[in-house]
Amino acid sequence: MLSEQNIFSDPRMKLLLFTEHKDTLDYLAGDGKDGRPLGKLREWGLAVTQIHGGMKIGDRDTPGTRIYAEREFREEAQVLVATEAAGEGINLQFCWFMINYDIPWNPVRLEQRMGRIHRYGQEHDCLIFNFVAVNTREGRVLQKLLSRLLEIKNELGSDKVFDVVGEVFPSNLLEKLFRDMYAQRLSAPSIEERIVREINPERFREITESTLEGLAKRELNLGALIGKSAEAKERRLVPEVIEDFFVAAGPVAGVRPAAQRGKPHVYRIGKIPKTLGALGEELEPRVGRLGKTYQRVTFDKAQLRDDPTLEWVTPGHPLFEVVRADVRERVSDDMRRGAVFFDLHSAQPYRIDVFGASIRDGRANTLHRKLFVIRTDVDGALSVRQPTILLDVIPAPNGTEAPESPALPNRQVVEQALLDKALMPFLTKVSEQRARENQRVHEHMEISLGELIHRQNLQLADLVSKQQAGDTIPGLAGNIAQAEHHLDDLNRRLELRRDQLDMERHCTIGDIAHFGRAWIRPHPDRASPGIAPMVRDEEIERIAVQEATEYEEARGWVVESVESENRGFDLISRKPHPRDPKTFVAVRFIEVKGRAGVGEVGLSANEYKTAQRLRGDYWLYVAYNCAETPELHVIKDPARLGWKPVVRVEHYHLGARQIIEAEQHG
Repeated sequence: MLSEQNIFSDPRMKLLLFTEHKDTLDYLAGDGKDGRPLGKLREWGLAVTQIHGGMKIGDRDTPGTRIYAEREFREEAQVLVATEAAGEGINLQFCWFMINYDIPWNPVRLEQRMGRIHRYGQEHDCLIFNFVAVNTREGRVLQKLLSRLLEIKNELGSDKVFDVVGEVFPSNLLEKLFRDMYAQRLSAPSIEERIVREINPERFREITESTLEGLAKRELNLGALIGKSAEAKERRLVPEVIEDFFVAAGPVAGVRPAAQRGKPHVYRIGKIPKTLGALGEELEPRVGRLGKTYQRVTFDKAQLRDDPTLEWVTPGHPLFEVVRADVRERVSDDMRRGAVFFDLHSAQPYRIDVFGASIRDGRANTLHRKLFVIRTDVDGALSVRQPTILLDVIPAPNGTEAPESPALPNRQVVEQALLDKALMPFLTKVSEQRARENQRVHEHMEISLGELIHRQNLQLADLVSKQQAGDTIPGLAGNIAQAEHHLDDLNRRLELRRDQLDMERHCTIGDIAHFGRAWIRPHPDRASPGIAPMVRDEEIERIAVQEATEYEEARGWVVESVESENRGFDLISRKPHPRDPKTFVAVRFIEVKGRAGVGEVGLSANEYKTAQRLRGDYWLYVAYNCAETPELHVIKDPARLGWKPVVRVEHYHLGARQIIEAEQHG
C-alpha cells in the first residue's frame, strides 16, 4: 500500500499515521535512542517525526514540541506518527494520505482525525485507510460501523456523513455497547444489527440536508451572501501583489528573499534578523510565533499543489506581519513628510491625505479597521477615495517639487470631512450589521441557557420533592445544594451574557490616525503623441459609461456606478432573481473605456491587477465612435489578452483589432 502511494519513491509524498497508544507509536516511529529498538518506519528508511500527549505545544524552533513537529513534517519528514494529541489544533492540509493504525471507539474522534487533512486549503482528494483487526469481536463491530458509514456516503454522494456522525451515533455509545458486550448483556451480532438499524441513510439525509440546509435557508439571505462573496473576491489581493510587496519591503527590514532558480514564485529566506525578534514577540499573540529561520516559501497557494513542503506566506503569517510592521515604522517619517506623484488622467494637481480608523464595540473590541483617503482639489473640494488611488498614480522622480497652490483646507477640516463623508456612513453600516448579528446571538443564547435553566429547575424540584416526601437517599441534601449552586451559576451566566451582548451592540469610532500626505501632479508626458491616446476624455468616458449602463439595464440587470472610488472598475452590474428583485444571482465588475473614434485602449496598473484578481467576473466594455454613434464591444476576462506594459506611465495597452477579435472569440 505504501509503495502504491509512492512513499518510498517520492520524498515529497506525506503520510499521517494515527495510533491509539504511545507503545504503538514507539513501535512504528522509535528513534533507537537509549537502547530502544528502531521503529519500523525508520527501518524502512523513511524520515519520521511524531506528536504525542507527553509533548508541549512549544513553537517552530524548539525541538521536541508539537508545533516543531508540525513544521518538521511539512519541511523535512515524510511521515508523522501521532496519538490523539494531534487530533485537534494542527493544520496538515499539505498531506492527503492518512492511516488510522488503531481505530478509536469514539466515532467523533475519528472525524477529528480526518479533519487534520480534510480542511480548507486541501488541494487533493484525501485517501484514508482504517486498520481493523477483524478477527476480534471489537474489530468486527468497528468494521461494520466503518463499512456502514461508507455505504451511506456512497448512497448520499456526500462527505457530510462524516461531519455529522456524532449527531447520529453519540460519541460514548459505542464504548457503552462494548461494556455491555463484556458483561454479556449484548452480543457482537446484536451490536452490529443496532448499527445497521440506527445508522441509516434517511437519518443522515435528515440531518445533512433538512436540518443544516433548512437552517441556512432560514437564517441566510442568499442575495446578501452572493454580494458579500463578490465583495470579498473583489477585495482579495492576488498573490503577485503580496509577493511584489514582500520582495521590495523585505530588504528594508533586513529580510532578503532569494528567488529559487527554475522555480517561479519560490524564495529561500534563511535566518531572520535578531532585530525583528522583539517585534515578533509583540505580534505573537495575534499572528503566532515568528520563526528563527525559514527555508523555502511561496506567496501563491497554488504552488503548494506541486510542492507541499513550501511554507505559504500571506497576510496573517508571522513573517509577513513582522516585515510589514517593521517597514511601516521605518518609513513612517517619510510618509508624514509627504511625496509627489504623477497622474496621467488629471489636468489639475490635487492633494491626498491617508488615514487609518477603526470601529469598536462597547467592550472595546475592534470590529473593523480600514484605510481612508481624502482628496483635496485645488478649488478646496474634498472627496473620499479608495486607497487604491495610489495604484493609479506614478512616483515622481526625486527632487520633484510640490505644486504651488492657493491655501487649501487644513488637517482639521480634512479630518472633519473624513468623519462626515466616510466614517459616519461606515459606522452606520457596521452598527446595523452588528445589531442583526447581536440579535441572532441573543435569541440563541436565551433559548440555550433558558433550556439549561429549565432542566436544572426540574432536577432541583425533583430532589426537593423527594426530600419533602421523607426520602432517605444518601447524599440527598448535598445533591440539592449542588443543584442550587449550579442553578445560581446558570442564572449568573445568563445575566452576564445579557449585559455583554448589550455592550457589544453599541458601536463607536475608535482611533483615527493620519499616516501621511502626498501631492499629485499631472503627468508631464500626458500630451506626448505616444501617451495622449490613453488619457481619459471625461465627456467621451461619460458617453461610454452611459452606453454600458443602458446595455446592462436592457438585459434586466441593476447597475451601480463606482467610478469615483478607484476600485479598478467603473460599474457593478447585478442580475436580480426573477422572483425576488432584492436577491441577485450573478455579478459583473465592469471597466468602461470610451474612444472618440477607433483606437487602442489602456488599463491602469490598478485596473489591470483588478482584472487579474477577478478574472471571469471582470468585464471590459469598450465604446468606439463615441463622438458620433457609439459602438459597444463586450469582453469577458480581459486579463487573458496580450496587454503590453507602457513603463513610463505604468499602464497596459491593447490595440483596437485585438479588442474586436477578443469579443468575437468570447
